[in-house]
Amino acid sequence: MSSAPEPTVRRFITVSPGLALALAGATLFSAKAIFIKLAYRHGADPVTLIALRMAFAAPLFALALWWSSRNAPALVAADHARIVLLGLLGYYAASFLDFLGLQYISAGLERLILYLTPTLVLLLSVAWLRRRVARVELAALALSYAGIVLAFWHDVRVEGGRVALGSVLVFVSAVCYAIYLVVSGELVRRVGAIRLTAYAMCVSTAACLIQFALINPWSALVQPAQVYGLMAATAVFSTVLPVFATMMAVARIGAARTALAGTIGPVATIALAFVFLGEAVSGWQLAGTALVLAGILVLSRASAAPRAAD
Repeated sequence: MSSAPEPTVRRFITVSPGLALALAGATLFSAKAIFIKLAYRHGADPVTLIALRMAFAAPLFALALWWSSRNAPALVAADHARIVLLGLLGYYAASFLDFLGLQYISAGLERLILYLTPTLVLLLSVAWLRRRVARVELAALALSYAGIVLAFWHDVRVEGGRVALGSVLVFVSAVCYAIYLVVSGELVRRVGAIRLTAYAMCVSTAACLIQFALINPWSALVQPAQVYGLMAATAVFSTVLPVFATMMAVARIGAARTALAGTIGPVATIALAFVFLGEAVSGWQLAGTALVLAGILVLSRASAAPRAAD
């Protein structure tokens, strides 16, 4: 009997869990903007919110790091340096800039900008890994950025220059996260998804708490019960669970395809913001979202063939 279908079946079994993890991570990350916008209604500032979020998440990351390191091989100095960089860049700088940007723009526009990450990952892969860019990938980039410009200029005209500042902050956050994905894709198969994520997040937690201690008085940690509840929910559902899901997806399907799975994010955030924040959904924003999703869909078609690494 022919065994020709076996590689296809094996590939389906291998890739499907990775895509499921990537989609779950993207959806859970999308809820972060909702939690933060709700917390801002109680007068909390970004530095305090980040400190509370990471303080609630820290015990879980420390436990995961201990568990994943028990029988693992020792890391070399270069590995430690790269993981510290990942922790500072991917979940300290990216989160802080995102929190700052959310003071000035809607949750829907924030998520729309962040989901340029797949195109940024592609560009970084070209510069870092010397990947060639096909014409269809350039078309995807053009569609995605056209969508952002469409939504961006409409919101600037309606709400003013503070939206421009918030949009720039969130875009730089997206760049930081894209670098995190590309660099982690080179490390995760050797270090391990759980170990790498837990280590990087412990570094990020330390940076967030140090920042809080330098900027805010300790009395700022005294917040209404609603803020504690929102940050605990953010820590579990929009930090711990999605970061592990995302890194496990990177280990299975690579950085670029993990980023591409984020196409579910803009729709999820716009729906959540409409339900929980009462944010209006304009035709311009829907049109911009459609263009971004179209661009990422084109990019996903171009990247559909399995690769050994991103």
